[in-house]
Amino acid sequence: MPSINSPSGALPARFRRERLLIVGCGDVGQRVARDLRGRMQLVALTSSADRVGVLRTAGIRPLVGNLDDPATLRRLAGIATRVLHLAPPARDGGLAWWRDQRTTMLARALRLRSLPSAFVYGSTSGVYGDCGGARIDETRAVRPDTPRSHRRVDAERAVRWLGRSAGVRASILRIPGIYAPDRENGTPRARLQRGTPVLRQEDDVYTSHIHADDLARACIAALYRGKPQRVVHAADDTELRMGDYIDLAADIYGMPRPPRVARGEAERQLPLQLLSFMGESRRLDNSRLKRELRVRLSHPTVHTGLQEKTESS
Repeated sequence: MPSINSPSGALPARFRRERLLIVGCGDVGQRVARDLRGRMQLVALTSSADRVGVLRTAGIRPLVGNLDDPATLRRLAGIATRVLHLAPPARDGGLAWWRDQRTTMLARALRLRSLPSAFVYGSTSGVYGDCGGARIDETRAVRPDTPRSHRRVDAERAVRWLGRSAGVRASILRIPGIYAPDRENGTPRARLQRGTPVLRQEDDVYTSHIHADDLARACIAALYRGKPQRVVHAADDTELRMGDYIDLAADIYGMPRPPRVARGEAERQLPLQLLSFMGESRRLDNSRLKRELRVRLSHPTVHTGLQEKTESS
């Protein structure tokens, strides 16, 4: 029964059972749902009718809608007490290539009725650009240098705007490379099978990682413990250069290590998307993750995470 004090028809939060809306319910979102099943109602936005059955089987109520079609988002207003936004920006921003209209439209839709108490956005560490291998914390200024990372910065602005203007406890997780043996393309195994080269030591870059299960726990912790307008690095303790990470995986899987090449040779051999990751070097400080969100990593480094016996040989 709608509240007489809420003209929009949504019940005040104190009368509603806890309900989580997951926007972008892929691998990580489903891990979050698995960990929260039975503790709260779970709802997920999907743009594909083909995924409705998969979500229902996972104990998630599907809502068909499209972040690129604002009219389909109106039904999200007032539906959740907490929101986890894991959907990426559009691949092509069009003329406004630096904008993430998806997050802006989502925030506007949520404002139509009673607001969630918490909103967590899964961003990327790519917003920092190249840091020359420096170890950085969340106070580092963003310096995006690709269209993709510019759109992520714009999404973060929209999240902060929602928090400041509407009083939502909005938190941002900056996420590095996600891995897990039971995740599609979640380890370097396929890359090793192809024999894709890596950079020689003097040209190599530092990359950070997080196991998908630990990331799911970080998302849940942020939903309940995240501070307003706070950025947190969702990264593990690993400090490895990219080539050393691939070498470690090769040793664990009993496969040959990939060839090492100079940067100039890599630019001639490798696809642009892979090269973009090879142009950014940084190490993420995860002190806030442990201190503020109180996340205890099941896989503090990739050395243990890659050895899980869940990936077929």
